[in-house]
Amino acid sequence: MYVSSMRRIKQAIPRRPAAPARYQAISGFPSNFAHPTLVKFVTTMMSFAQFKKEANWFMVYYLSVVHLGALEGLRRLFFCKWETYPLFLIIYYFTGLGITMGAHRLWAHRSYKANGPLRFVLMLCNCLANQGTIFHWCRDHRVHHKYSDTVADPHDSNRGFFFSHMGWLMVKKDPRVLEAGTKLNYDDLWADWTVVLQEKMNPWGQLFMCFVLPTILGVTVIHEDWKNALFILGFLRYVAVLHATWLVNSAAHFYGYQIYDNMPPRENWFVSLGAMGEGWHNWHHKFPYDYATSEYGVTAQYNPTKLTIDVLALFGLVTHRKRATDIWLKTQESKQKGAAFVDPNGDDPTLAFSKLKAKAN
Repeated sequence: MYVSSMRRIKQAIPRRPAAPARYQAISGFPSNFAHPTLVKFVTTMMSFAQFKKEANWFMVYYLSVVHLGALEGLRRLFFCKWETYPLFLIIYYFTGLGITMGAHRLWAHRSYKANGPLRFVLMLCNCLANQGTIFHWCRDHRVHHKYSDTVADPHDSNRGFFFSHMGWLMVKKDPRVLEAGTKLNYDDLWADWTVVLQEKMNPWGQLFMCFVLPTILGVTVIHEDWKNALFILGFLRYVAVLHATWLVNSAAHFYGYQIYDNMPPRENWFVSLGAMGEGWHNWHHKFPYDYATSEYGVTAQYNPTKLTIDVLALFGLVTHRKRATDIWLKTQESKQKGAAFVDPNGDDPTLAFSKLKAKAN
């Protein structure tokens, strides 16, 4: 009687679930010994050991330093002059244009044309952003579009939110990413004197524009304390733009609407707020050559970069703005008729000039 009762009690006690096979294989522990907490600890340590092998330590230290500087800038926001706030937004705007209007829509995708003086100004704005040179930024971005969300994507979203956000900068590039970068054409970049000039200025020109110039502006224009100017207008503004840019690679590949194509990039209005209109990402990956990177105008979708391009076009500084709205409408009409419509521009991030060269070769 006692024995049968004990059997029933033992059977009623829930057993500890066996660790998944993949954890057992990683940890080497048998299933009846692999406590989930222990397995998590071991796999975390193994992941850290792997990270130590793959880490780009210069970038790890660099990003740590600038984020510490940004935290100090955040603290100083409560003690600075009120004029620092509007100056922060003004410098943020020009910094953002260096990425969105310059590196991204002009140089990476050739979605419009800009005259020499404007390209020079955009190059300086890009130095304010300090996200690598125009060439390196465009190379990585073209690879991203060509091999989006695959092992050859520099910030493959399949490797997780943190990796696609900023982790990809903290590790050495996958050999497949490096190989993919050698397969694209960059002759158009090297043919632009502003891109070449920035390469010659790198890194000191970018460091001066990113940290020293904002400090000088803060001290001379609004008579701010130099430390407040350095940490708020320099470090905090710089890191804020960094994360706004990174959110396009991370949040806009995880959260939002897939309106135009069933692909990871999504329409994300929140990302567009900080990234100055770059969050309409499903449309952008569907039509990367569209200078607006969004279907609608600035009154329907927040897009200060498009507005800036349109205003400059009124003065003749910008020409040949490419749009994909007609292509999209033709695509929808073809679907309704049950016919296939092929976008003549395709999905090649290097656009028509590299396609012609590829055919010639």
